[in-house]
Amino acid sequence: MLTQREQRKAAKNFAEKWEGIGYEKGDSARFWLSLLNEVYGIERPAEYIRFEDRVMLDHTSFIDGFIPSTHVLIEQKSIDKDLRKGIRQSDGSLLSPFQQAKRYSIELPYDDRPRWIVLSNFKEFHIYDMNKPQSEPEVVYLKELETDFYRLNFLIDDEDHYIKKSMEVSIQAGELVGVLYDALLKQYKDPEEESTLKHLNILCVRFVFCFYAEDAGIFGRHNMFHDYLKKFSDNPTSFRDALIKLFTVLNQEEHERDPYHSDELLAFPYVNGGLFEDSDIVIPRINEEIIDVILNKASANFNWASISPTIFGGVFESTLNPETRRLGGMHYTSIENIHKVIDPLFLDELKEEYKDIMNLKTLNTRQKRLKQLQEKMASLKYLDPAAGSGNFLTETYISLRKLENKILRELYGNQIMLGMIHNPIKVSISQFYGIEINDFAVSVARTALWIAESQMMKETEDIVNMNLDFLPLKTYPNIVEGNALKIDWARVIPKQELNYIIGNPPFVGTKYQSPEQKLDLIDLNPNLKKLDYVTGWFYKADKYIKGTRIGVAFVATNSITQGEQVAPLFEAVEFEIDFAYQTFVWQSEASKRASVHCVIIGFSTFYNKRKKYIFDSSGIPNEAENINFYLIDAPNIVIEKTRKPISSNIPEMSKGSQPTDGGYLLLNEEEKVSFVKKYPELSYLIRRYMGAKDFLNNKYRYCFWLKGVEPSQYRHIQEIRERLEGVKQSRLASKKEATRKWADRPYLFTEDRQPNGNYLLVPVVSSQNRRYVPIGYINEEVIANTNAQMIPNASLYHFAILNSNVHNAWMRAICGRMKSDYAYSATIVYNNFPWPSVSDEDSINIAESGRKILEARSLYSNSTLSDLYDELTMPSELREAHQENDKAVMEIYGFNWRKMTESECVAELMKMYQNLITK
Repeated sequence: MLTQREQRKAAKNFAEKWEGIGYEKGDSARFWLSLLNEVYGIERPAEYIRFEDRVMLDHTSFIDGFIPSTHVLIEQKSIDKDLRKGIRQSDGSLLSPFQQAKRYSIELPYDDRPRWIVLSNFKEFHIYDMNKPQSEPEVVYLKELETDFYRLNFLIDDEDHYIKKSMEVSIQAGELVGVLYDALLKQYKDPEEESTLKHLNILCVRFVFCFYAEDAGIFGRHNMFHDYLKKFSDNPTSFRDALIKLFTVLNQEEHERDPYHSDELLAFPYVNGGLFEDSDIVIPRINEEIIDVILNKASANFNWASISPTIFGGVFESTLNPETRRLGGMHYTSIENIHKVIDPLFLDELKEEYKDIMNLKTLNTRQKRLKQLQEKMASLKYLDPAAGSGNFLTETYISLRKLENKILRELYGNQIMLGMIHNPIKVSISQFYGIEINDFAVSVARTALWIAESQMMKETEDIVNMNLDFLPLKTYPNIVEGNALKIDWARVIPKQELNYIIGNPPFVGTKYQSPEQKLDLIDLNPNLKKLDYVTGWFYKADKYIKGTRIGVAFVATNSITQGEQVAPLFEAVEFEIDFAYQTFVWQSEASKRASVHCVIIGFSTFYNKRKKYIFDSSGIPNEAENINFYLIDAPNIVIEKTRKPISSNIPEMSKGSQPTDGGYLLLNEEEKVSFVKKYPELSYLIRRYMGAKDFLNNKYRYCFWLKGVEPSQYRHIQEIRERLEGVKQSRLASKKEATRKWADRPYLFTEDRQPNGNYLLVPVVSSQNRRYVPIGYINEEVIANTNAQMIPNASLYHFAILNSNVHNAWMRAICGRMKSDYAYSATIVYNNFPWPSVSDEDSINIAESGRKILEARSLYSNSTLSDLYDELTMPSELREAHQENDKAVMEIYGFNWRKMTESECVAELMKMYQNLITK
């Protein structure tokens, strides 16, 4: 078991050791055995990978390498072979290495066919995913293995198949619940009543537990639930009565039951846990459709034992939630994303401790330390104050129990435990606490934890060779219903007892918050009132953990670490960031939901000796001295909004002009041509109208610009009069008083910032895939709109600085975002940018490098700025001009352009910023 840091180091050493080596026959086995052992921690690689398996084509051939557990077929070539070109075969045919490997694959038994085909020539790995037959291969280079080692994890990821299988089963289970839900809902007298939906939700939870319990052996006999109800399947009324009796019996201990019930009914165990205790739950009339779904689709023909409680909890909740059903349903938090939170917060450390213990040579010492680690894990307590369906708590419990089972295997594995009278399991669901505002989600979370407990107990039984009692369920009221921003978390669990807070609080932007949600934030701190709803959890956690050693990690929208939201939040909290994931896409599985761009922030208020890490968008960790609120390695500086540049002698930036016209002053190309054709003498009334998209993609729109024009020039033109009347009426209809006041001047833009002279245009929003935000000079005749920023009187020197990687690094670090695209702001980005102090000579030299960028652009006059600044299509002349400009600008800042990273550059700029605002 290697940690990521150890893997990275091992990958670097491996790449250095094998550089320039690579004879197909002599080195192949050594290469792969060494890779699997040294980089991926396989202790006995010779038992893990097979070489030279025979395969019969029209002649006997041999597969270079095959990994059965992960279904990987390897085709190895010498270092001088091009993996993309055809190679002459012994039969005279010309086949590429991939075609050769694919031919071997077809001849293998069906169950042995590879999921992955890997081509290698010792310096490159070409990876083909056979589930995506039309896709191009991923290429991993040996020289880059230090950073890309994780891309070969599929070689050893034996859990990947299980996770995907359980994910598929869980989604299918959710679909079955949805079918049952719809069939039952039709039978209720008042299907839209809140009480009806509450009864139906509880009823579905009970069904799910029964389906799972009979398949997992909890009830004692396979198909017990199915066989009991099947006897009543011919009579829907009797079927309903049988269900009511069963739910009653499941909530009764044996001595409480009616002894005259049938033997089949009395054979069911006592469940407890509160799951069946409410006898007032309304069960509607049952019909043949419902009976068929319960007995055939959900029970007899589906195996619930292999569902993932982590995934199924989210799927289950979304299936039965009317809002998520409308949005496509079936959304859940992936296990991978949950581990981005819990692994660096605590799980990596526990695994590391286990690994260190397993390296101890003395058996008694090792066993003693393992027992201590197990006790430590059993003492830890966790809170999710936005628990939802409990997926964070469930996956954390499963992860701890998996590690505990490894410990139990070392302590008791392969022993007959007949003499053991105590349960060896110490990690318990009683260690997990949650707060959730939705009562149904609370029920789902508890059920998911019970299912997880059952599954992990089964694994333990196989390890210690003894039967463990799962029923009756333990009643733990640890997941409470309530508004987490209103209730006192200490009433759920005293903070002296808690170790970690985890979760994924709701992502609700300011514009979409309900009045109640806005009030929640204001009640916590008035400074939060214009921030995303998720900030309430950060603020409340900060106050709750003060004076403790509690570690916290939350998922949040990336907006709270960018632009104008940073200052009000992080000036209101006192915590220190311990680790962070920079912006990545948090995929939703709901068919109609957009992906959310997220960050993860791990924090605490105590002095933490652990190293700090920033994970980039690919999940690669980088050690940091300090993680500031923009999630970069730099001092804890907050960039405040300012209306004027903090550097002296810099031209001011402003937004473009705003027509507020209902669209009546604007024209498309066809309308403009038609008007000019009819009134050629009035063509001067029309100006080009430009926003960011128009600028970047060379699109043409137009507007009537009547400022300073004598009314006599256009008053008699019917087309213009109609448009002005439209402007007037649209302004009068506005809810804003300020807009209504402009109704008597329909010929003017409500916000006119058009400069008298040419200006630099900077797009407000630009793609994150560009290294440089494209900016350019625009003629004063062109009217810029509010999707553009303008800098009048900007020289070539200013153009060059703003086009440099120094300025773009600053922009990337602190700007707001639209999803993940850059949202450039004058008040945050431009006005706070620390400009260098330069001599006249330096200024001339920098201006010259700016001129060369414009010259390089002019070589491609038929291409748009979007074409020119696409990283895949950027012309070499333009790239070289920018690189020379980057070098020149870094030198006048005194930065080492050969060695300085972007993060180091931003850190230095933030120090300069701090000095400037102090002055």
